[in-house]
Amino acid sequence: MSNAKETILSGKAVLGIEFGSTRIKAVLVDEDNKPIAQGSHEWENQLVDGLWTYSLEAIWFGLQDCYRDLRANVRANYDVEIENLAAIGFSAMMHGYMPFGKDGQMLAPFRTWRNTNTGQAAAELSELFVYNIPLRWSIAHLYQAILNGEEHVKDVAFFTTLAGYIHWQLTGEKVLGIGDASGMLPVDPATKNYSAEMVGKFDNLIAPYGFDWKLEDILPRILLAGENAGFLTEEGAGRLDISGHLKAGIPLCPPEGDAGTGMVATNAVKQRTGNVSAGTSSFSMIVLEKDLSRPYEVIDMVTTPDGSLVAMVHCNNCTSDLNAWVGLFREYTELMGLPVDMTEIYGKLYNHALTGDPDCGGLMAYNYYSGEPVTGLEEGRPLFVRSASDRFNLANFMRANLYASVAVLKIGNDILFNDEKIKVDRITGHGGLFKTKGVGQRVLAAAINSPISVMETAGEGGAWGMALLASYLVNNKEQRNLADYLDKDVFAGEAGVQIDPQPEDVEGFNRYIETYKNCLGIERAAVKFKK
Repeated sequence: MSNAKETILSGKAVLGIEFGSTRIKAVLVDEDNKPIAQGSHEWENQLVDGLWTYSLEAIWFGLQDCYRDLRANVRANYDVEIENLAAIGFSAMMHGYMPFGKDGQMLAPFRTWRNTNTGQAAAELSELFVYNIPLRWSIAHLYQAILNGEEHVKDVAFFTTLAGYIHWQLTGEKVLGIGDASGMLPVDPATKNYSAEMVGKFDNLIAPYGFDWKLEDILPRILLAGENAGFLTEEGAGRLDISGHLKAGIPLCPPEGDAGTGMVATNAVKQRTGNVSAGTSSFSMIVLEKDLSRPYEVIDMVTTPDGSLVAMVHCNNCTSDLNAWVGLFREYTELMGLPVDMTEIYGKLYNHALTGDPDCGGLMAYNYYSGEPVTGLEEGRPLFVRSASDRFNLANFMRANLYASVAVLKIGNDILFNDEKIKVDRITGHGGLFKTKGVGQRVLAAAINSPISVMETAGEGGAWGMALLASYLVNNKEQRNLADYLDKDVFAGEAGVQIDPQPEDVEGFNRYIETYKNCLGIERAAVKFKK
């Protein structure tokens, strides 16, 4: 504790702040990149005029309240104030749309990644670019606004992401880390900049509208991890710390997206590594050695914070339905008048699932609380399906629901591993699915036929990952590249606990997924049925 106190007093602590969809979190780390304090603020998006958004007032109140909570945590534990910091970094939900005029005023409410009103724009741009442009990408939002004839578009002088906006307001610098930027518009891995070909195609596409701006002029400038992205201004210090204790002049690293901070927090930025986040939703990030042979609608291409290509499979659903079934067993336990310990219930049910048949005895589950783009479902209906001849028992039932939680992830990753022949050395799992030791790992290993590791530090989350990127700016004494810095200076060779795929599990999951795909018609029929 005394060492942490001295680190804070001497201004050597590093701060990372991440804006998640339901929580803003701050993590303060020492010179060894160990968390020494944290703060948080809970918030929710709002549906306004049919679009998901957060108001500017909510953004700034949330940031200031999160920092206030951090200060309170520091005072409670160390009895000191934060006066100075070695570095700061900001990250946030990727994608979305925040447009500004020449006077710096926002021209339209912030449109988050959740909005799906960009279908026409995404489809036309994907065809034009010969590159998959997801609905949530910033360029899709901009082009959809143009197609909609929105009045504000002619006045756009700058547009950016949430992380880019916060950084700009606190430093005056209109920049973005390459990982976050790759979710605005595709980047060229050779130049580490926006694709010049796609920028030119877009400018030609919108030329008939007669706007007085070119795309390159209104995009944030791209920076790589380790590059200086500006300094905290006097005004910025006052906006972050309304108590007035924090000094100006602190260096900031490039702002990043939450995908990039997840890669950093799981030590998965090196080529041939990857990570899987599995909670309410799930996504996998595989760092590639080369580009894919062709674009795939179910695979998003982004980059690591230092510019390596990443293939991302994003699934809207993961553990929500699984948790609902476990909740049902909790109700039964309470009904029987027995003590309820949710950790024990999860542990018993999950581990019992491993005793079931590798193919779940023919049982089938769909965990679709919402639509699932990978399987072409615009809406979802949770379903459990069996025939009279299937082996219906508790172990197979739980196993079927565990398989369902990563089934869509498997469909996307089968393209990478089976069709594109992508090679990986290590995949790290993090998120709620892995809380019961060994079970989620074994299921995911079977799904994607790859060893899965879980590290204790992965639970620190994206704010810690952002703090590591800020630390990389000022504490990289050996001038290592980002992957080596994480390997040697942060994780020190710690690879976590690894579980290898079991051949019978892999074979069983492959049988399950074939039935799963063949029975998707049942899910589609259920979606059409309105209660």
